[in-house]
Amino acid sequence: MKPEHRGIGMTSQRTRERMIKRLQEQGIADTRVLDVMRTMPRHIFVDEALASRSYEDTALPIGYGQTISQPYIVARMTEILLEVDNTLDKVLEVGTGSGYQTAVLAKLVRSVYSVERIRPLMDSARRRFQELNLYNIMLHHSDGSWGWEEHAPYDGIIVTAAPAQIPESLLEQLTMGGRLVTPVGGQQQQLIVITKTSAGFEQQVVKQVTFVPMLSGLE
Repeated sequence: MKPEHRGIGMTSQRTRERMIKRLQEQGIADTRVLDVMRTMPRHIFVDEALASRSYEDTALPIGYGQTISQPYIVARMTEILLEVDNTLDKVLEVGTGSGYQTAVLAKLVRSVYSVERIRPLMDSARRRFQELNLYNIMLHHSDGSWGWEEHAPYDGIIVTAAPAQIPESLLEQLTMGGRLVTPVGGQQQQLIVITKTSAGFEQQVVKQVTFVPMLSGLE
């Protein structure tokens, strides 16, 4: 691990261990998810001025009106995705953002396909992935509501911004038995899980959440 990834003070391994203990107390039980988040240097995914807050259980701004999700939400969404099948081949992420959720997924599944509508965010995330030697991530500058049909179907889809209603294109890009984990709603949002079955789509509400809204168009 590079020295800058090890961190010091509020970005040190001791601080990360406190984050992991807090996640366990909040109910995160998947040891694979906890192990990845224990070693992932979250402080490199935020501006240097915010690095000392990077292991707090809070969302932080990353510019362009976007945020990096709080560690609990990243852990819980990842855990939900892995519950049914712990050897996922292809996962689609809608909203690369800082790249933190992407990097966590990349350590746990074979391939991550991530779409981002704001090019500067995508370019910054790409540099971080190279720095971390993560080469199983494919990035695409695109409107997230379209998904990434070229590489469909996906074993799982994670959405990191809240649509008012779930885009039909994302449901169509799920493989049979695949899961879509997404916030949905306006001022009142819920984190939901949709599973594609032979009988149709099964939906389950996980909890109330607050995400930035999913917007259309490219920047």
